[in-house]
Amino acid sequence: MVLKIYNTLTRKKEEFKPLRGNRVYMFVCGPTVYDYSHIGHARTYVSYDIIAKWLRRKGYTVFYLMNITDVDDKIINRAKETGRNPLDLAREFEKYFYEDMEALNIRSVNFYARASEHIPEIISQVKRLIKEDVAYETETGVYFDVTKFKDYGKLSRQNPEELKKHRIEPDPTKRNPQDFSLWKKRKGEEIYWSSPWGEGRPGWHIEDTAISERYLGQQYDIHGGALDLVFPHHEAEIAQMETLSKKKPMVKYWIHTGFLTVRGEKMAKSLGNFVTIRDALKKWSPEALRFFFATAHYRSPLDFSEKKLEQAMKSLDTLYNSLDNLLGLEERKGKEKTRQEKELLEKVNILKTDFEEAMDDDFNTPKAIACLFEISKLINTFALKNSNINSEVKREIKEVFLELGNVLGILKEKREGKKERKLVEELIGIIVDLREEARKEKNWEKADEIREKLKSIGIKLEDTPHGTKWKFS
Repeated sequence: MVLKIYNTLTRKKEEFKPLRGNRVYMFVCGPTVYDYSHIGHARTYVSYDIIAKWLRRKGYTVFYLMNITDVDDKIINRAKETGRNPLDLAREFEKYFYEDMEALNIRSVNFYARASEHIPEIISQVKRLIKEDVAYETETGVYFDVTKFKDYGKLSRQNPEELKKHRIEPDPTKRNPQDFSLWKKRKGEEIYWSSPWGEGRPGWHIEDTAISERYLGQQYDIHGGALDLVFPHHEAEIAQMETLSKKKPMVKYWIHTGFLTVRGEKMAKSLGNFVTIRDALKKWSPEALRFFFATAHYRSPLDFSEKKLEQAMKSLDTLYNSLDNLLGLEERKGKEKTRQEKELLEKVNILKTDFEEAMDDDFNTPKAIACLFEISKLINTFALKNSNINSEVKREIKEVFLELGNVLGILKEKREGKKERKLVEELIGIIVDLREEARKEKNWEKADEIREKLKSIGIKLEDTPHGTKWKFS
């Protein structure tokens, strides 16, 4: 089967052919580590985790690189607000990011590269861009002159007149309003490094091309990120790298994920409508989050609601119940297969092929999930009519079901966390009942003490006319 990927650059699906035989070089824009990551970020990183998993399953050797933006205005501003060293702040939230990725079972990234550890590569690129006469120095920094790169705007499909409307990084010393910074000269007590242009720090866009050039070369296969990075971030990356390399295109396949929205608005820290990954994982399992993300195509917007997450958990339960039904069938030794068993195996293998075709069609996870549910129905129907099954048929169907689920990062033979979660909920219920008894006895001190202790571990109580309700805060 042929894998086809939608390329943002060409606006069409293209057959996937890596530049270097069977080896795939893939770069995805990582987090700016100044705060906790939210589930909008999780949606993006789970999508690329699934993509990397599928590429590896198809036999490609994938080198998956992700940058860590630990030098940025947002980090510096947050550090000033809290009176901390910017790099110390970045290290703390970088640690939380890795914990979130581990919790979500995202293990496909080969290497995380910090911007702060690639200053020599960044300075080298800025020097070369100045030499190419596309960059210039002012009293505030070094800037890329976008009028010197005639293809600027080709990724976002904007013409020169449209580009003139953008006011990128307002600065009176720039030649053009849309020029972007390569190096920012030091202001006051800001973090800085020495450079040929004085003390300062890198611009955002140059960090990524310096890192990708260092590890992937000047041309590579896949560059990914969320849709809002197309302009100006990825547009700037193209301008920088193609100027230096004289090779086009910088990236063969540009992939972008759709937004996670809340009532139609993009989830963002600036809008205050975000849910952190760690808060989400207090209430929903990692599998439920991954399943929820996979119900929409990676390029489509996905609207978040608690109701949809609850439905995702119920859908997962359905798949796990089918797996339990299969595992619960008594095994029958021998090579003889009944007509029903032959038909079951044949239909499951057809659905396996359908699943693979869906994933080969630009990683169409909604169609792939539909195939899993069809397999689930087949298993349930068989288990309803039979108490035993040929051992080889059972093994093959179990392997297919788990193998396909693994592509999405769901379904394990032994479900993780279900028993433990139920136990935690029961224990909380007991504690809430004890508090109710204290309230009935007018022991308000004890009731308040229980409330505060639960609050300190992330459990919020709400007293209503119909009794006390609790939730993870």
